[in-house]
Amino acid sequence: MDYKEIVDKIKPELEKTFSFLERELAKIRTGRASSSLVEDVVVDLFGQKLPLKQLGSITSPEPRQIVVQPWDKSYLEPIEKALSQSGIGISPAVDKDLIRVNLPPLTEEFRKNLIKIISEKQEEAKRTIRKWREEAWKETQELSRGGKIREDDKFRAKDELQKLIDEYGKKIEEAGDKKRKEVES
Repeated sequence: MDYKEIVDKIKPELEKTFSFLERELAKIRTGRASSSLVEDVVVDLFGQKLPLKQLGSITSPEPRQIVVQPWDKSYLEPIEKALSQSGIGISPAVDKDLIRVNLPPLTEEFRKNLIKIISEKQEEAKRTIRKWREEAWKETQELSRGGKIREDDKFRAKDELQKLIDEYGKKIEEAGDKKRKEVES
């Protein structure tokens, strides 16, 4: 095994971490309604817990409205209950065979709280990529101590790992900055 294999081995993990961050940021409410805000809300339906996106279509016909059209009318009440208890500050209303969610304008206090959440999610992602770097570095050092890779390869691995971590750190910052601008506008 050489150091490049170790570096290549963590790339998918770093990509998964970044993709997870992007999905988490998509769930954060901005001034505009988005189906991603509610699609992963868990609905307790006949003893099963299912994400809302599996129970109906979710659209955003207006900038501040989300409409959930359940595939079965018996889902209406459990979906409304799950949305009410979701903790994202929305008030769903049943309208015949669909549920309307009108989003109130964001208050300054709520915006500040969202920006804090964005920063926390970014920091969590950065901690995860640093953890992967440390694991790869530890593995590289063990190979070096065992005589399986040369000393200069060990330091090449360290440089490549840092370059990779810097690249993902930049992507994390850019994703957070983009979401912050959405929240502030």
